Amino acid sequence: MPDWFNTRKLAAAQARLQTQDEQLRVAEVIFHTTQAIMVTDARARIQRVNAAFCQLMGYGEEEVLGKTPKLFRSNHHDQAFYAAMLDSIGRTGQWAGEIWGRRKSGEVFPKWMTITSVREGDGQVSHMVASYTDLSQQKRAQEEIHRLAFYDVLTGLANRALLHEMLREAGRQAAEHQHHAALLLLDWDDFRSLNDSLGLPQGDALLRLLGERIGACLDGGTASLARPGGDEFAIVLHTACKHREQAAALAEATGQRILQALGQPCQIGGTDYQGSASMGIVLFADQAQQPEALLKQAELAMYQAKQTNRGSLHFFDSQLELAITERMRTERELRAGIAADELRLHYQPQVALHGGLLSVLGAEALVRWQHPERGLLAPGHFIALAEETGLIVPLGSWVLRAACLQLAAWKGRALFSDLVLAVNVSAAQFLQPGFTQEVLDLLTRTGAPPDRLKLELTESLLVQDADAVIATMRALQTHGIQFSLDDFGTGYSSLAYLKRLPLQQLKIDQSFVRDIETDANDAAIARSITALARGLGLAVIAEGVETAAQRDLLAAMGCASFQGYHYSRPLPLADFEAWCLRQTGAAA
Repeated sequence: MPDWFNTRKLAAAQARLQTQDEQLRVAEVIFHTTQAIMVTDARARIQRVNAAFCQLMGYGEEEVLGKTPKLFRSNHHDQAFYAAMLDSIGRTGQWAGEIWGRRKSGEVFPKWMTITSVREGDGQVSHMVASYTDLSQQKRAQEEIHRLAFYDVLTGLANRALLHEMLREAGRQAAEHQHHAALLLLDWDDFRSLNDSLGLPQGDALLRLLGERIGACLDGGTASLARPGGDEFAIVLHTACKHREQAAALAEATGQRILQALGQPCQIGGTDYQGSASMGIVLFADQAQQPEALLKQAELAMYQAKQTNRGSLHFFDSQLELAITERMRTERELRAGIAADELRLHYQPQVALHGGLLSVLGAEALVRWQHPERGLLAPGHFIALAEETGLIVPLGSWVLRAACLQLAAWKGRALFSDLVLAVNVSAAQFLQPGFTQEVLDLLTRTGAPPDRLKLELTESLLVQDADAVIATMRALQTHGIQFSLDDFGTGYSSLAYLKRLPLQQLKIDQSFVRDIETDANDAAIARSITALARGLGLAVIAEGVETAAQRDLLAAMGCASFQGYHYSRPLPLADFEAWCLRQTGAAA
């Protein structure tokens, strides 16, 4: 054999040895990385592990050599899982995936494992190399993200996002099993006052306590609890009953149990505290309605409970939704109507009877709304809504401004210059900061005579802040503005405050006038009010006078001023002025 052939063989062998040596060095470097590595033989007997593996699993190298990886099994996976793993290694030479392992301490943890088979020149598997990556921290981060995304931080309860999923699942189950589920939504009554008086930390403490009390009332297997936000809590009854009536009864019983538990006294920040919650309930039997729609319906029912009787519950029904929808539409339209100058003043005459002759004292300015689609609307269609929504303040400002403009217009007309205009002022408007200056500025801008403006107040004002009311009245009275106490006898009626009020007039409410001919109690009240006014040096006027007999009875009691349909209904300006002209020298 030629020498050159032996030399070539030697060179090839040296090259192979050099390659193997390089591969061994690379393998050794890899083996000493921070990633956990385990090497087994073809029979899955552990031959070698690196330091990172020992640190991860808690074993010393001598404790695992000769053992099989079954030592690390968590029992979280079945035989099918391992069969699929071996099948992949047999077909492709590798497997990779998430798997739960067990440390020496017994702790079970998630890891990402990659297994690669090492084959000899003849294709037979000689070794298996597995590398591990600990996923514990990643899992904890994922769980924290999930917790923040779906759970309320303060109470640990499900938040609004998870509540949506609960409602979808409850709807799916209800449709599948043909039963009714229920959503109960409750809101703590006057939670803001608690925060203002005791502070935000105590408010948070109350919310945590409420969550605990509600949870104690529920069957965890069939009910879920969430805090969608603020001081609201939501309960989903997943399995109610097949019949709607039975489901309603179950939901009501659950709701009453919860409200009763929440109404029990408690200690908040060392302070004795007792409050109440109001609840709305809606039933559903499928997934036809989206979670937000269900929550809206429950919320509508809840606010109905608050308006009717705080601390109670109310079921949602379609008529309620229609009523609320109409109310919201009316509120939007009224707000726009005030801005668009759609309000109108009508005038109901106020008259006096002297020696059988009638004299016109003035009128009460009564607001109407010229709705662009529904026509002229009386106050009964919108005043209560305005009071509930706060629109009564801008509405009242419009009425006051329009009345002052009209007084200014009458000032130059001899037949109308002595008329007094009575304007109703709500408690919300009267107690507004700057109300006194607003009135004085109006009088200055319009040129209206102050002594021809009479503000009609109700007794409810006195309940809120009597001293502030009296101070405002006195400030305005110094400029000549008059005051009348409207609806006297129907509300607060404190004689102690009455004698302090700078009034010019008491007004007998129409509820006492309506049956004055047949009800002795009404007649006695009207007589007493008249006598009281006389004793205090005040004028008295009766409203709601509809018949001559009512007028005569009131006149016999000493009441000589009247307002009501017996004389005239509220009239538009032109009709009112024409009516006044016809009364010159008229008999009563």
